[in-house]
Amino acid sequence: MPSSLVLAPATPTHFLLPPKDWCSPLSDPLCLNGSVPVTQRWRGKWKCSSSAQERPAKSQQKLARRIPSRKAESDVDPVGFLSKLGISDRAFSQFLRDRHKALKDRRFELYSRFIDLKEASAGYEILGMHRHREHRVDYMEWAPGARYCSLVGDFNEWSPTENSAREGHLGHDDFGYWSIILEDKLRDGQEPDEYYFQEYNYVDDYDKGDNAVNVEELLQRVNDEYWEPGELWSRNSRLEMVAKLYEQMFGPNGPQTEEELGEIPDAETRYNEWKASRNNDSTNKLPSFDIIDNGKDGDIYSVAADPISSEKFRAKKPPLPYWIEMRKGRKAWLKKYMPAISHKSRYRVYFNTPEGDLERIPSWATYVLPEAEGKQSYAVHWEPPPEDIYKWSYKRPKVPNSLRIYECHVGISGLEPKVSSFDEFTTKVLPHIKDAGYNAIQLIGILEHRDYSSVGYKVTNFFAVSSRFGTPDDFKKLVDEAHGLGILVFIDIVHSYASADELVGLSLFDGSNDCYFHSGKRGHHKYWGTRMFKYGDVDVLHFLLSNLKWYCNQYVDKDALIYLILANEMLHELHPDIITIAEDVTLYPGLCESTTQGGLGFDYWVNLSIPEMWLWHLENVPDQEWSMSKIVEVLVNKQKSNFNMLSYAENHNQSISGGRSFADILLNKEKENNDGLDDILFRGSSLLKMIKLITFTTCGRAYLNFMGNEFAHPNRVEFPMASNNFSFAFANRRWDLLMDKGVHNNLFNFHKDMMSLDKNESMLSRGPPSVHHCNDSTMVISYIRGAFLFIFNFHPENSYEMYRVGVDEAGEYQIILNSDDIRYGGRGEIKSGQCVLRTSAKRADGYRNSLGLALPRRSAQVYKLVRILRI
Repeated sequence: MPSSLVLAPATPTHFLLPPKDWCSPLSDPLCLNGSVPVTQRWRGKWKCSSSAQERPAKSQQKLARRIPSRKAESDVDPVGFLSKLGISDRAFSQFLRDRHKALKDRRFELYSRFIDLKEASAGYEILGMHRHREHRVDYMEWAPGARYCSLVGDFNEWSPTENSAREGHLGHDDFGYWSIILEDKLRDGQEPDEYYFQEYNYVDDYDKGDNAVNVEELLQRVNDEYWEPGELWSRNSRLEMVAKLYEQMFGPNGPQTEEELGEIPDAETRYNEWKASRNNDSTNKLPSFDIIDNGKDGDIYSVAADPISSEKFRAKKPPLPYWIEMRKGRKAWLKKYMPAISHKSRYRVYFNTPEGDLERIPSWATYVLPEAEGKQSYAVHWEPPPEDIYKWSYKRPKVPNSLRIYECHVGISGLEPKVSSFDEFTTKVLPHIKDAGYNAIQLIGILEHRDYSSVGYKVTNFFAVSSRFGTPDDFKKLVDEAHGLGILVFIDIVHSYASADELVGLSLFDGSNDCYFHSGKRGHHKYWGTRMFKYGDVDVLHFLLSNLKWYCNQYVDKDALIYLILANEMLHELHPDIITIAEDVTLYPGLCESTTQGGLGFDYWVNLSIPEMWLWHLENVPDQEWSMSKIVEVLVNKQKSNFNMLSYAENHNQSISGGRSFADILLNKEKENNDGLDDILFRGSSLLKMIKLITFTTCGRAYLNFMGNEFAHPNRVEFPMASNNFSFAFANRRWDLLMDKGVHNNLFNFHKDMMSLDKNESMLSRGPPSVHHCNDSTMVISYIRGAFLFIFNFHPENSYEMYRVGVDEAGEYQIILNSDDIRYGGRGEIKSGQCVLRTSAKRADGYRNSLGLALPRRSAQVYKLVRILRI
């Protein structure tokens, strides 16, 4: 099933990190420390007492008119992609139509609470903990099943009564959202600010502008130097300006009733009278205005300022410098206030529920310590001082035409048998990734999880990166340095792997069984031991869409598919350069089709059948019985668009989930007594090179490799757990193997040159491969992609001196990559005189021209058309 939300053995969804300024005034890629003063926005847009279904018909119609849509409804065809793919299935077509109707209903319900998808996915701006500019910290949490809520932590000696929110006291709205305000405390002998705008700011550093200027003196300077006479007057009432305008129009004794008002002159007459009074007043220094009259209806309302007045106004500097002089920076703030909750303070949220008292990790927490040395887990308030906040150095690279993705897990990325850190990954692994020729990394297991042995696929805290790897700022540095190397960053978002842990995760969060997840069997995944989100609930959608924005058959979960459509629409609408990737094990149709044509809207889909096919051949099929036609059928998937297909030869799950890596299968030295070490290494390295090359050059615009497989990492991956006495022996990567000149170094050199086919020749962004030769008897496969000819001889024994394959273009072809080259550990059977070949006019494989090639056994060659012959 598609992505991480439908039942499948392993189905994460991958999202490219958007630009760093996409969601937070602090420019954080995952909003790990974002805060904005949005209390008024929340109160204005969320506080209501009636649901969409309870609203009158006219209100519903107004709401429907303001719901934004990416395309007009007339452009939407819920089954449009079926004809494109040649699919004819009445039941599935009806399912797509029903799903589209449900999608419209879900959108209507969503927009009855939020203005648009941007707001629906911006919950991190107000939920969780944020510093407010008025000397306080605001906290908001969703817990509809609780009847009392408070924050407990170091800052209040873990008291459940000191900082609380009760119904009718700042706290409980109609949807179950609780608000808590933590007031900063004045130090002894300090007085509160006399003026609101004389602000002591905890975050921004304004100390350099603090010169102890007298407030009254400063306000007088503002009046004397900035405002024109008559341009500013103090108001004692909200209606004072209205009263002044009324007095200007009708005099001091103007009419008090409509009868006394009489006939009002038209707008043009009133304007001309006002203009005449302005021209006669020589002392008036206010800007002058005039009407742009083009003889059209409504010109009377087209008002423009005259150029002289406009230029004079623009030349004025705003009063911001005066305001800054009155502001106090953090140093002055610390002398006057004590923060309500300081940086690195530990805290949890406390609920009183019908089932009793509960303490939970806040669901929107951005830094969590899930394993606190045997103690109860807690969240950490992350608000470093200005001098310690991470400052970004690089912009995100532009999205390339093709993706070469390096899949990695930070914890096992080191050589030592321990949990590696973000900093170690940044300094040691990122340079290797760059050298290997990749332009993107995909981080798995990055979201916070309590169970390390789950590889990060039992997520407990969706807005926090794993603290076992480092701090939020350490992660920012990793992303920043990757961008500096020209490497994009993908993150695995695994919403279907929500942990069932009740102490750290979201399960039974507010004491009720259906807060975030379905109740009963539908809320539990019996194979994974995880919880299933209520994708049809507006508040759960709010949580999940915000989390995404912060970095088959007809019997699948319809709510989950609707959520995926909304998620892709939101991400692509707000961040046009974002990339979303769906893993797929069932060839579900429409994954990468437009949502307006009935698709799910992903940019890429992962062909998981490819690594399974290779593993099956390596473990179960003798070399001489490999079927070339079956291999081609899996590699070149005709049921889906190869253009959007992401391929990889070896799935990380195959070596993590109790299995063995391809290198472990092929290079196992225990077979030495039977075949000899040299034969084992030659066979293993030859097959590894061919498997990777044919997978790489037949994929769509994206290829993925798991960390270490580029040099044939010999061991499986095994995370520490009870069954292995919590050993780290196989929870690392053997980078030391690259230091020796041997099979691993040879394979790495081949892998780098293979990556260069796309880096230098733009191989993956060319059209799809055209397979024109597939012979099960000779075990030879050949195909053309652009100006390149690929040929593979999988036969374990037979080499061919003059094997003829057809080519479309007559000319000279030169070998640019040969897996049998001595520097790659091959035997160098192709001589220098065979590296450049000229076509003959003999027909082969349906083409008018052909080449006679030397094909060593278990080898592959890439030829490039370097000269075209015109006949």
